[in-house]
Amino acid sequence: MNKKIVLWSITAALAGFLFGFDVVVISGADKKLQTIWESSDSFHGWVVMGAALWGTVLGAIFGGFPTNKYGRKNTLIVIGILFAVSAVGSALSDNPYIFAFARFIGGIGVGASTIAAPAYISEIAPAKDRGRLVAMYQFNIVFGIMIAFLSNYLLSGIGENAWRWMLGVEAIPAILYILFALGVPKSPRWLASKGKIAEAKKVLKIINPDADVEDKLKELQSHSETSNKTETIFMKKYRFPLTLAFLIAFFNQLSGINAFLYYAPRIFEEAGLGESTALLSSVGIGITNLIFTLLGVFLIDKLGRKTLMYFGSIGYIVSLSLVAAAFFLEWTGMAVPIFLFLFIAAHAIGQGAVIWVFISEIFPNHLRASGQAFGSSTHWILAAIIPSSIPFLFNHPMIGPGVVFIVFAGMMVLQLLFVALMMPETKGKTLEELEDIILKK
Repeated sequence: MNKKIVLWSITAALAGFLFGFDVVVISGADKKLQTIWESSDSFHGWVVMGAALWGTVLGAIFGGFPTNKYGRKNTLIVIGILFAVSAVGSALSDNPYIFAFARFIGGIGVGASTIAAPAYISEIAPAKDRGRLVAMYQFNIVFGIMIAFLSNYLLSGIGENAWRWMLGVEAIPAILYILFALGVPKSPRWLASKGKIAEAKKVLKIINPDADVEDKLKELQSHSETSNKTETIFMKKYRFPLTLAFLIAFFNQLSGINAFLYYAPRIFEEAGLGESTALLSSVGIGITNLIFTLLGVFLIDKLGRKTLMYFGSIGYIVSLSLVAAAFFLEWTGMAVPIFLFLFIAAHAIGQGAVIWVFISEIFPNHLRASGQAFGSSTHWILAAIIPSSIPFLFNHPMIGPGVVFIVFAGMMVLQLLFVALMMPETKGKTLEELEDIILKK
C-alpha cells in the first residue's frame, strides 16, 4: 500500500481521535458537575451532558455543505479548530450555560468529522484497502475513547478542579491535528467533481504513480459529467442508498452504545461498584473497544462488511440480554462489567468498524457528502436523544436500567433482520462500481 495514502488516511482519521475523546471525556465530570451546579436530572441530562450531542446534530446536518463546497481537507482543518476552542472553553467555564455552549461547539466538530473524514479517506483509498483505511477513523474514535477514560482516571484525584483538567487537555491533540491536516492534499474525486482536472491529476499521480492516471481520470470525469448537479439524495433513484444509510445509523444508536459510553461510570455504580472501581472499569471498556476495533479493521476487507455486522448483531443480542438480566435479578459485583465488555466487543467488531465505511461507500461521488450528512444526522439525532434521557430513565421507578437494556436488545434483533434481508456487500469494489450496482437495486 502506498505509504503516502496511509499517512494521509491516518491524518484524516485523527479527527476520529478527537471525536472519541470529546464524546467520552465528559463521563469523568458527569456526577461532579451535577453536584457543583445542583442540576436536576433533566437539566443535567439535556443541557449539561446533552449540549455536545445537540452540537453534533447541527454539525451532522450541515457538515455536508462545507465538505462539498470547500472540500474535505478545508473542512477537516476547521473541525480541529472547533475542538480546540471547545476544550479550552469548557475547562474555563464557571456556569452550566457557558459550559454547555463550549461543549456545543465541540459537538459541531464531532458531527462534521463523521462526514468529512470518511469521505476524504474513501476517495483517496484503493478499492482493495478502502475498508481498513476508512475503518482507521473508527479505530481512532475508540483510541480517543480509551485515552479519555484513562485520562479521567489519572486526573480524578488531583482535587476539586480535576474536571477542568479532564476537559481542557483535549486542546493539545486538537492543535497537533490542525498542523497535520494542513499537510494533506485535496481529494482527487472532489477536485474532479469541481472541474479542477489538473489538480486532480497531480494527486492521482502521487496516489498511484504506476497506474494509468489518464484512464482513472476519464472514469472520474465520466461519472462527474453524467451526474446532474441539481440532484439531491431525496430523489426516487437514491431511495435505496438513503434507506441503507438511515437504517445502519438508526440501529447503531438503538444498541445503546453512546448512552453507555457517556454514562459508563454511572452504570457501573448502579451495578454496585464503588466510584474508583467504576472509573477503572471504564478504562477496561476502552481497552476492550480498542482491541476488537483493531480486529474489525483487520477483517473488514477480508470477510466483508456484512459478515462483521452478523457477528456484531448476535453479540449485541446476547450481551444486552445478559446486562438486562443482571439488573432485573440484582446481580452485583463484576457481572455487569463482564457483560458490558462483551457488548463493547460486539459493537467494535460490528457496527463500530462498519458504519462509517459503509455510509461513505453507498452514495455517488457528487452526492457523497450529502448522503453522509443524512446518515450522520440520523445517527447523531438519536445519539442526542437517547443519552440525554438516560438519567431520567434510570431513575424512573417504573423503568430503570433493566428495562432500558432489554429494549436495546430487542432492537438488535431487528438489526439482524436488516443485515440478512437488505444490506449489500461492498468490499473490493471501486466507488464508481458501487454507484452502478446500488442504483440498480
